[in-house]
Amino acid sequence: MTLTNPVSGTTGAHKGARRPGTGPAVAVLVLVALAALIPLLGPSPALHETGEAAAPGTSGIALLRTVLFAALAVPVGELFVRRLLRSVPDAPPAVPRSWSTVANSVGFVAALGLACVVATGNLVPDSLAAIDVGSLYGSREGKLALLEVNAFLAAALCAASGRPGTQVWPLAAIVVAEALRAHPETEYTPLIGSGLTLIHLVCASLWVGGLLYALRAMRAWRGSPAGAVLLGLYARVAAVLLVAITATGVCSSLRRMPPESILEQLTDTAYGRVLLAKVILMAGVAALALWARIRLARAADPLSAGAPARAEAYVLALVVAVSGLLTALPVPIRW
Repeated sequence: MTLTNPVSGTTGAHKGARRPGTGPAVAVLVLVALAALIPLLGPSPALHETGEAAAPGTSGIALLRTVLFAALAVPVGELFVRRLLRSVPDAPPAVPRSWSTVANSVGFVAALGLACVVATGNLVPDSLAAIDVGSLYGSREGKLALLEVNAFLAAALCAASGRPGTQVWPLAAIVVAEALRAHPETEYTPLIGSGLTLIHLVCASLWVGGLLYALRAMRAWRGSPAGAVLLGLYARVAAVLLVAITATGVCSSLRRMPPESILEQLTDTAYGRVLLAKVILMAGVAALALWARIRLARAADPLSAGAPARAEAYVLALVVAVSGLLTALPVPIRW
């Protein structure tokens, strides 16, 4: 039994024929692209006629958060999929070049930018003189910002060393710091919120970064059945990650938007509107992931699952951007 199709001897009858599944793929991508319009245009459309005001520099902060989340996902996903590679029989020796050092360095720059924002009273500094570095040591938010800066720097050094696996510790510190930062002590039950965010962020990083590295490995192994095996191993774990991401996301949303008002706030608040866009995007991601899983199990050529998996990665990039914007918008419910 082989995972690849035999070469067909008939070419004329099917030459130029439409590839199966192209229509549904285009439809899903169009829908998720429409859902992404609000966050991609920035905070202004989301805040339109809500009566809410965004803090100065919201667009810049959202961009920095997006970069930070993406930079975190890349090394986490690489560490995850490289462990999966050990379970792939007859895997080709070539593996994709690591992007961890570059990603952690980019994350360091993004974290440094966010620390500068905290050092100026959560405002985008207009000059170096406006940045009060000393103030970072006097607040919980400032200490967490410094922790993220130092952790990204340590992760970059670990990734560039002879033992890249050691970067898991500074990466874990970043996840913990980000979970604590998202839920200040003035919030109702902040530890529960931080726990939900911790699980959500870990699972999301494994999903996004893992898919990226798995697709890179498939490309490096072009034509090898091992690529489909690796994608299948990843898909099994991704199914569990999707359940965890959905559960923690729903719980976090209900903490900020109680059930009796959630429908109203999804349309009347900036946070709710962007959250709704993220939900629609995640529905598109889930549909593409299911499509890839079906192809892996039923298609004559399991490697054809790479097409919907690549589309899934593109949509996940939009989800990361929406998540970055979501963290910069005003929370609808103030405890």
